[in-house]
Amino acid sequence: MRFVQVIDCKTERFEDMDRLMDQWVEQTRGTRTATHSLIGKDRSDGSHYVEIVEFPSYEDAMANSGLPETERIFQEMVALCDGMPTFTDLDVVRDEQLNQAQSRRFFHEIAVGGNLDAIDEVFAADYIDHDIAKTERTVVGSEQLRNNVAGWRAAFDFTLDLDRQICEGDDVVTLWTWTGTHKGEFRGIAPTGRQCVMTGTTIFRFKDGRIQEGWWHEDLMGLMRELGALDRGTTPA
Repeated sequence: MRFVQVIDCKTERFEDMDRLMDQWVEQTRGTRTATHSLIGKDRSDGSHYVEIVEFPSYEDAMANSGLPETERIFQEMVALCDGMPTFTDLDVVRDEQLNQAQSRRFFHEIAVGGNLDAIDEVFAADYIDHDIAKTERTVVGSEQLRNNVAGWRAAFDFTLDLDRQICEGDDVVTLWTWTGTHKGEFRGIAPTGRQCVMTGTTIFRFKDGRIQEGWWHEDLMGLMRELGALDRGTTPA
């Protein structure tokens, strides 16, 4: 079970503490078991800081505490604090990545499920879309995205497998595999009935809970080849 330790302290010397944490990160490279560290500053008290450190398990946290570098840095940190820091040990019982869940809504509910009305719930009205496969590579507006999704759904019956998702700050990166049967005209190609597979990567940047910007990298050339278009001299447009 994943484990989180919350460290609560007060200090007027945060810059010194920040440098101390940089030292610990460098000195424990390859030996520490902590996977994620976040420090927050209290808006109502500028000397109050809370650090949240995540570990794969409680046992990993104890192993991390036993590192000589951790003990030394801790003693130096205490010296910078106004009093002894307090520790709260937490077993993680729920972890909801809200941006990740919103991103999945696009792939599952909108693209595959066809609920185009959900676009206004998931995307900002002034959404910016970047797609290297398009002639007009930057498009502004969720309505353009709606037309794009409708076009793909008219041309193919398809599914999307989300192979991997990585969340970092406001960004969600999705590696996906698209499998579709060609049922309607697509970029000048009449329906072939062929089943095709295409892989790609999408990066969504979130703002205020909605997708504000997207970057698409997909193997469209491979898709066109599977449709036989390259054999006929047709090129993606």
